[in-house]
Order: sequence, then C-alpha cells, then structure tokens
Amino acid sequence: MPRTGRLTTATALLAAISALATACTGQGPDTASDDPRADVTLTFWHGWSAPGETRAIEDNIARFEQAHPNIKVKVTGNMTDDKINQALRAGGDKAPDVVSSFTTDSVGKFCNSRAFVDLNPFLEKSGVDKAKVFPKTLLEYTQFNGNQCTLPLLNDAYGLVYNKTAFDAAGITEPPKTWSRFVEVARKLTKADPSGDAYERVGLMPTFHGYETTPMRLAAQWSPTYFAADGSSNLARDPAFAKMLTAQKDLVAALGGYERLERFRSTFGDEWSAEHPFHTGKVAMQIDGEWRAPMAQEAGVGFEIATAPLPVPDDQAGDYGKGYLSGTVMGIASGSRKQNAAWELVKYMTTDTDAVVAFANAIHNVPSTLAALESPALKVTPQFKTFLDIARHPKSGTTPAKADGGTYQLTFTDFAYAVEKGDVADIPAGLARTDRQIDTDIAKAE
Repeated sequence: MPRTGRLTTATALLAAISALATACTGQGPDTASDDPRADVTLTFWHGWSAPGETRAIEDNIARFEQAHPNIKVKVTGNMTDDKINQALRAGGDKAPDVVSSFTTDSVGKFCNSRAFVDLNPFLEKSGVDKAKVFPKTLLEYTQFNGNQCTLPLLNDAYGLVYNKTAFDAAGITEPPKTWSRFVEVARKLTKADPSGDAYERVGLMPTFHGYETTPMRLAAQWSPTYFAADGSSNLARDPAFAKMLTAQKDLVAALGGYERLERFRSTFGDEWSAEHPFHTGKVAMQIDGEWRAPMAQEAGVGFEIATAPLPVPDDQAGDYGKGYLSGTVMGIASGSRKQNAAWELVKYMTTDTDAVVAFANAIHNVPSTLAALESPALKVTPQFKTFLDIARHPKSGTTPAKADGGTYQLTFTDFAYAVEKGDVADIPAGLARTDRQIDTDIAKAE
C-alpha cells in the first residue's frame, strides 16, 4: 500500500533535506567513473514495510540480478525520508546508492539541493525517450526546472471508493458525477444515531483531516493552476481554489457541521488497518487511492465495493473521469560512486514493462509507464479499472514541484483547515495572504 503525499512525512522531509543544498553535487554519466559491467554491490533504500510490499521489492530485485549477474543489490526497507536524508548528508560507504521515496511533494527539494543526480543524461545515453515512456503528468511531478532528478516508480490515482450495498439500499443507482449530486448522495447515505448528535454512518467524511481527503486532491477536480507564468503563487487569482474551498465548507455544513463530524472522526480506526471506517461501515464513500478496494476486500467486509472517479464541479461535467495523480519516485544519490551501475537498477525498475507490471500487480498500484498501463499481463478488476482510467484521463492533474518542496502545500492546507472550521470570513482575502506566504517561502528556498 502506498503512503504517497503524506503531509506529516513531507514536514519531516523538508526539515531533513534543507541542509543538502550546498552538500551535494551531481556527476552524471559523463563524469561517473564506475564500470556498470564490473562486479559491484549497490545499496538500495526504500520505504515499504508490509510483508507483501517488501516481498514484491525482493522479487523485482531478484529478476534484476538475474538479468545483471554482475550487480548485487543490498536492500533496506522501512526507511523514512528523515533517515534517508541523514544518510545522504553524512555520505560515505553506508549511504544508499539508490533511493525510493513516497514523498513526491518534495521532488523540487531533491532536485534543487542536488541530493539526487539529474537523470536526463542517463536517459539520453541509454536512448530512453522519457516522453514516450512515462505519462506527462508523472514527468511533471518527478522533475524540477528541467532537472529530472527522479523517475516514477508506480503511480497513485485518487477517486471514490463506495459501499455499493448501501447505495442499493438507498435507491442510488450510480455514483455521483457532479458536485451537487455528490452532496445529495452524501446526505442521503448519512444516518444519525438515536441521540441525534452523532452518527451511525456518514455518507462521506469530508474534513481535511480525514486520511486521503486533502485540499490538493479535491482541488484537482477544479483543474487549478497553482502558479502563474512568472512563478508567483496563484491561489487568489484562480477562482478554482475559492470555489473548491467554498464547496467543501458547504458540504461539511450539510453533513452536520465541523465539530460534530470531527467528534465522529475521532472514533475511526487506523487508515492502514482492518478498522478503517470504510471497512467497518462508518462511512459509505471514501476519497482514496486504488489500493483501498483490495484492502477492504482483504479485511473481509460484508458489502459489495465499487469505485468511480471523484465528482467534478457542475460547470465541468464534461471533464468527469479526471482526478489527482501522485506516486512513488526513484533516484540516484549524488554522493554515490556507483552511479552507472545504479542507473541500470533505476532504468530496470522504472522503465522495464515486465518489472513495472509485476510490481504493480503485487502491491495494487497503478503502473507508471504507458506500456505497462496497456500490458495484457496487468491484473485488472472492475474496481481497479476506474483508477487506470483516471491515470489515463488527459485532464487528471498533480501538484507542481517547487524549490520549497511541499511547504506551499502545507501552507495551503493550513488555510483550508481554517476555512472548514468556519474561521475565515473572506476566502479570497485569505487566499491572497496565503499567496504572499508561499511566495516568501519559495524565495527563501531558491
């Protein structure tokens, strides 16, 4: 299961890699001196920890080593971004050569600080045309200012996972496609308990503290532009942001209000356990990624599960099917003295169709190459197909990489928290203040 876009992780990462700005310098294939045909052992760090995930990584590495018998890979899992960046700062033989990170929000920091090498020269030397291998949106979140310091390693698409049994019982025949219908369905599926001040079930937990329900995921349905052509923050100038925040605030009010919903949310189980509120029937619709349906099935839920894209604003009904995209990234440490051999591993795991498909099948993620998305070997259930379609949709979007990493998203999220609580009387004015803070933070990071 992925943990991409986790804001708490992003916060720790931003603190950890700020010291890298002057500590790392990239080499590239023209200056890396190692012979990729020589016997060598690479150190590869990643963040996966569940048994099925780590087994999938090990299986992929075993296939790589079979194809490259001179290269051995020492794998270390469950590595947080904080640990990774401490090792990158320290350097030396104990530092990783290759790294996989869940935190796509901080690619701008990785690239800007030169923590990872620019992979463009490696791609060119290998004859890999990245525009023909990877979907455009994935290339957007894996590079910064032309520096392709990471490549996509699987993809996450966000949509709606819902309790079809509850839909049928309520006489709802299809998932909501527009925001106004979304509100109607959420209200219809919400059941108060006999006390009248709590819930037996909510149609949706709409607050931004609710797992994968983030301002960025919802904003994607309005197709926003985060930054103007001159690089300045664009939240106040693009009406999409105020419209999304207003719509979400009104949905919170329609389902009982912020305080009442938050009291109910405090009874929820862990996001990655069988006690997730969607699994237990406490919520009927969940904003989530492609992994949620198989996780719910593995938890043995007693209802039918279906999936759909998130609804779109009523005036963008023709764009239904789009969504927010993110994913895991992979890069080569600038301090590695085995960069040519490391590139062989990165190239295999990120561009080899069989490797990408096998990994996607094993951990229920969306493949990250165009060829893998169309591979007949990809295991596609009806629930999973929804997320493949979202990944292919031409208007699906992501959040752009910036020099301050995910700080601008944290700033936007803090403002969104205040809006949903009812603490913001003038949303446009608040967005303008948020813009100024974002511009200041980015200027300091550059």
